[in-house]
Amino acid sequence: MQKKLYITPLFLTLFSIAIILISLQLDTSPEMIVGDSMQARSFPIFLMVINLILISVLFLQFFRNYPEKIKLEIFTTWFSMFLFLLFYFLTITTDMFIGITVCMFLMGYTWGEKRMWVNLSNAIITPGLIFILFDYVLRIRFPRGILTNIYYG
Repeated sequence: MQKKLYITPLFLTLFSIAIILISLQLDTSPEMIVGDSMQARSFPIFLMVINLILISVLFLQFFRNYPEKIKLEIFTTWFSMFLFLLFYFLTITTDMFIGITVCMFLMGYTWGEKRMWVNLSNAIITPGLIFILFDYVLRIRFPRGILTNIYYG
């Protein structure tokens, strides 16, 4: 295996460890402020542990199967970058969930999924599950927007 394949997992591992160490420096919030919600430092640590697990899977894939040279997808890459800007614009002007839905639908179609029902179901189910996870399980409220104003009242 070439040495350059080690660079990405190594960089991501160091980044994840740095975020965990920075998160451990955050003070814990009083119970009366947090309530049943998770502490401010718990969520970044949780994400970085998941990231470390995925990095180990990536490293194992590199180790078992040497990756082939990937053909550069110029339009797809630049359109995906445009979709991130569109997501930001939709989030600050309308609602984050509208931005997620529109951008997931367009990204799926751009990256080659031609079945509209797959793109549409992915673009609708994923934001719904994200909302359920954050609102009901983690008890974290989302910023106000068109759809969240309807839900929160």
